[in-house]
Amino acid sequence: MSTQTVLVLLAAVLGAVSLGAAGLLAAVLRDRARLVREGERRESELAAQRADLERRVDRLTDREDRLEAAQRHVEERAAEVAEADQVLARRRTGVEDERRAVLEEAAGTSIEQARAEVVAAAEQEARLDIARRVRGLEEQAHAEEEWRARRVLSTVVQRLAASAVADAVSTTVPLAADDVKGRIIGREGRNIRTFEQVTGVNVVIDDTPASVLLSCFDPVRREVARVTLVELVEDGRIHPVRIEEVHARALESVERGCREAAQQACLDIGVTDLHPDLLTTLGHLHHRTSYGQNVLAHLVESAHAAGLLAAEIGVAPATVVRAAFLHDVGKALTHEVEGSHAIVGADLARRCGEHADVVHAIEAHHNEVEPRTVEAYLVQAADALSGARPGARREPTEEYQQRLRRLEDLARAHPGVDRVHAMSAGRDLRVMVLPDEVDDLAAADLARRLAKEIESELSYPGQITVTVVRESRATETAR
Repeated sequence: MSTQTVLVLLAAVLGAVSLGAAGLLAAVLRDRARLVREGERRESELAAQRADLERRVDRLTDREDRLEAAQRHVEERAAEVAEADQVLARRRTGVEDERRAVLEEAAGTSIEQARAEVVAAAEQEARLDIARRVRGLEEQAHAEEEWRARRVLSTVVQRLAASAVADAVSTTVPLAADDVKGRIIGREGRNIRTFEQVTGVNVVIDDTPASVLLSCFDPVRREVARVTLVELVEDGRIHPVRIEEVHARALESVERGCREAAQQACLDIGVTDLHPDLLTTLGHLHHRTSYGQNVLAHLVESAHAAGLLAAEIGVAPATVVRAAFLHDVGKALTHEVEGSHAIVGADLARRCGEHADVVHAIEAHHNEVEPRTVEAYLVQAADALSGARPGARREPTEEYQQRLRRLEDLARAHPGVDRVHAMSAGRDLRVMVLPDEVDDLAAADLARRLAKEIESELSYPGQITVTVVRESRATETAR
């Protein structure tokens, strides 16, 4: 290529570059002018916003100044009101003081004293009202209690019946002829001596025709002797060796009969798990009586009564029936062990594994131990029902009269006693005292001491209620 051609091409390129640079410069200038206009517009807007904010700040400042002025005014008014309240309070206190002084002067007493009198009167009235209400509730409770007790006892007595047997410490054995007495005595009295040594029973041979008398405090021993003597008389062979043989068989027979009687009694009341020692001891009561009442029959009767009483008042009857059935078991051991039959029987039941409630009811049925359970009170009630019902027990007329006289004399021996009356066959002792010598507290103490003396000095069936009556009367005549 020639130099001229190159120069032409170079000139063309340079022309093109000049034209592009001019266009680019024009575009940059246009953009710059646009940006300047935009900046001016935004600056004017910001200036307007700044001016608006300044106006708002001025308005807020004015409002804050007004609020501060109003707050100062409110505080000033509050101070004025508080000062006015203090003035009013001082005036009110003064008025109340003046009014109280006027009232106290008119009433002749202070307000504190009047308030105390009013409170005391209100307390007294409230106390009297409470006492009246309590007394009414007590009377209602006593009436309902009496009605329920009578209903329970009448139901039990109506459903309870048993027979009584005669009490004795001797047994009469009939004989076919009087010549049998000679054979009973034997040559030089050897037969009767052997009989008494083997049986432990005294043989009384007197002028009573066709009979001999066996005397012993132990009813079981007496029964064994009766069976032995009857068999000897029927057999006709009476000599020491024969006496010992027949006595051994009679002892087994009586023991077997006692055990059968005890088992039958257990079946009658539904008790089948007694300890063998208890069963044997109960069997011995089959031949023991108390005031004409068979003791084993009395136990069965008491158990039935206790079950009925428990059912009437809603108590589980099992423990009550068991305790009532065993409450006199100690009577079979009183001639062997020292102590009352209640304590002796409780010790035996405890050794035989009876429940603590049963043991407690046994030892408490004569109040030798203070009753603590419902079962103990029910056993006492059942025992009294069985022993005190008409026809259950008897005692000779002379002993009965002596017991009543002794009962009255025991009460007359105390100072301040005016009159004494033994009522209800000796089961209720009424003691009238002189009101000038015996006050209410002394009357209550006299009743308690009499009850303790009767328990310790007298022997009696059932229970004796001691009532001390203190009555004062004033009499005037109008003329």
